[in-house]
Amino acid sequence: MGPAGLTRRRAGRFTAWPIRRKLLALALLPLLGVLPLLGAVLLVWGDAALDRLLITKVRSDLAVAHGYFERVLGEVAASTAAVADSNALHQALQHVLADAGPLDRGTLQALLRRYKAREGLDFINLRDAAGRLLVADVDADAGAVPPLRLPGAAAGGSGERVAAAVAVLPPSEQGVLPPALRERVTVPLLPTRNALPITRSHEDRAMVVRAAAPVRAADGRLLAHVQAGLLLNRNLPFIDHINQIVYPEGALPFGSRGTATLFLDDVRISTNVRLFEPDRPAAGDDRSQEARGGLADGERRAIGTRVSMAVREAVLGRGETWLDRAFVVSDWYVSAYQPLRDADGRRVGMLYVGYLERPFTWLKYGVLAAIGALFFGVMLLAALVSARWARQIFHPLEQMALTMRQVEGGALGARVGRLDSGDEIGALAGHFDRLLDTLADKAAALQRWNAELDAKVNERTRDLQAAQAQLLRSEKMAAVGQLTASIAHEVNNPIAVIQGNLDLARELLGDDAQRVQAELKLIDEQIERMRLIVTQLLQFARPNEYAGYVEPVDTGRALEDCLVLTGHLLSSTGIVVERELRATRPAGINRQELQQVLVNLMVNAIHAMPDGGRLTLRTEDWADAAGPGVCITVADTGPGLSDELLRELFQPFVTRKKDGTGLGLWISRSLVERYGGDIRAGNRPAPEGSGAVMRVLLLSEPAGTG
Repeated sequence: MGPAGLTRRRAGRFTAWPIRRKLLALALLPLLGVLPLLGAVLLVWGDAALDRLLITKVRSDLAVAHGYFERVLGEVAASTAAVADSNALHQALQHVLADAGPLDRGTLQALLRRYKAREGLDFINLRDAAGRLLVADVDADAGAVPPLRLPGAAAGGSGERVAAAVAVLPPSEQGVLPPALRERVTVPLLPTRNALPITRSHEDRAMVVRAAAPVRAADGRLLAHVQAGLLLNRNLPFIDHINQIVYPEGALPFGSRGTATLFLDDVRISTNVRLFEPDRPAAGDDRSQEARGGLADGERRAIGTRVSMAVREAVLGRGETWLDRAFVVSDWYVSAYQPLRDADGRRVGMLYVGYLERPFTWLKYGVLAAIGALFFGVMLLAALVSARWARQIFHPLEQMALTMRQVEGGALGARVGRLDSGDEIGALAGHFDRLLDTLADKAAALQRWNAELDAKVNERTRDLQAAQAQLLRSEKMAAVGQLTASIAHEVNNPIAVIQGNLDLARELLGDDAQRVQAELKLIDEQIERMRLIVTQLLQFARPNEYAGYVEPVDTGRALEDCLVLTGHLLSSTGIVVERELRATRPAGINRQELQQVLVNLMVNAIHAMPDGGRLTLRTEDWADAAGPGVCITVADTGPGLSDELLRELFQPFVTRKKDGTGLGLWISRSLVERYGGDIRAGNRPAPEGSGAVMRVLLLSEPAGTG
């Protein structure tokens, strides 16, 4: 039997297992196998990833500290070059330039002190071309100070680069330092755990940053050298500034603390690493109070302690940069050490930055504990899921009993469902479902035939309703056509009689007609309006034979004219008229037809407010895809329009007035639509109260009039 056959045989053997054995396998396999292994992998990976993250941060911190140290070197070099090139120094050396006499040491010393204060230097002196001391900013015995090896004649000068470097001064070369600085040099060595054993008790060398710049005559002769620099021993402002740059307030989370240190060889000569012990001076150290400056009570700086042997060997011995955890004085820090080299490339000290590892260790343990808790929770969840799966093994029996009860109750769609089980219960459930499927197919066929019959009946009903609605509309249109033709015929004769008698009245009145000219003109306009109405009525009967004359109409003026025509209605009510006439465009429509539409809308609004209210007349510019136009709004504060009335408002013979015909809005909308416009009905929005709002939308240049 091949591997495939063996696999099938094992799978078949598993499906034939008893239910109890399946339950144990499903419950124990994820709990004892996969989850613990995955949890262990994540714990190991998380521990390594956090360590890499801490090392990456301290590497960037060291880069920042080294950058600032290089900047200080550049500033010392620039200050030294500036002093060497100063005009005042050249003038003070004028006798030397002219070979006329000895140096004026008092003037030069005062000048050097002024330059030292201005440039923020710790020491400054003047040396001859051979490196011998000429004059310093302090009173020093030139014979007791050994010559200094200075750059050759090619170094320095105008336009030439002056470089600063770290240097270590033995006691014999410290005579150029002021007395206050010499007191800072000696550092008592303190016993330090893990440090290289030594027999010395003090470090009496001085680490300085110094630069030398040549002073040249106008003809290029080398006259002297200016040497200047900073003392790094116990230079607390310098090391604290580095620490503030690298680890500003709030830069480290979880209560960690950042530190920075300068080493002379392996001795801390300037640091903000703390010694946690009672605040008392070390033996032979009368500067301990100064070393404690800026620290909390019970702490002092770890000046005089030494680096561990492992770090010393890697950094000073092999010249490597240390990026790892290291034991610093009394605790473990995530540390970075970089060798400091003098001008000859010798490793003379170290620059260190680092931060306390303990808070991050707690964080690591917390994260690992969280991961462990998470996996414990997952395992617990897996146990619950396994229990659920176990229930699913017994579930077919319960489901079959429930399904039988549901089918007996009339739920023919009830099923046991598909089971991935090869035992007897699964087979029985499958046979039971197939039997129910056969019964359901028969019932579904009957229901489908019934649904098809219902759909056909509904379709025929909708067609019949549409035909009835179309027939009703056609009958309404025919009735309106007959009515309008009859009205037009009956009204034309009285109009002609009124017009004839009006003309006769003018002739009879003669010059007296001027006294009532306004009234006669108004009668003429209304007669013309009546003719237009008759024409419109005939237009509904024969729409293709009539069309109004289109002209640009001032909508604001049209509203004012309509107020005159409806004045008798407004005077008998407590209605207040509000005008908001902001339209700047004319409307393209027949003036009389527009007046008819507006009067109809205003009369409807007045009738809606029998007990008084507010009639708002508004015009504003409006535009849509058809072009620019004007929107005329007629709004009232009446009861408003119901949803049912809004749906049928513009149909013929629809009205809410007892004596209304239901043709006004239908005719008005038809008039406006003839000129490419529309009338839209609505209600005031909720914050403004109740009332109907009718908007007449008109184009400035209508597409046509027919």
